[in-house]
Amino acid sequence: MSLKDAATAVRERAYAPYSRFKVGAALRSTAGNLHLGCNVENVAYPEGTCAEAGAIAAMIAAGDTRIAEIAVIADSPEPVPPCGGCRQKIAEFADPDVRVTLYTTDGKEFVTTVRDMLPGVFTAAHMDRA
Repeated sequence: MSLKDAATAVRERAYAPYSRFKVGAALRSTAGNLHLGCNVENVAYPEGTCAEAGAIAAMIAAGDTRIAEIAVIADSPEPVPPCGGCRQKIAEFADPDVRVTLYTTDGKEFVTTVRDMLPGVFTAAHMDRA
């Protein structure tokens, strides 16, 4: 199954009764496994979970640790990029050149990389002391 198809399918299971803005994410780990996530809202905003964070949590729970590629889909006029927090989460588990493909439900597509999506990323190296 393609990442786009998997993200599209899991998007339908999103829990978005407040915003009605469903998002699906699918990632393939470097081990070749598929992991999915959808947004899950909560009446106590902003306590919901983003689709990208859900897919990453599923990856970690399954025992994988690195992202090879990720796709995100939403019903919007233009492809929706991950929020800042999710960009940082993706960067934690993906190399800078990892492909990130953003889709709309009506067929628009935007391809980028982790590096381009989050220039100046904060990494563990910033916490090292010489």
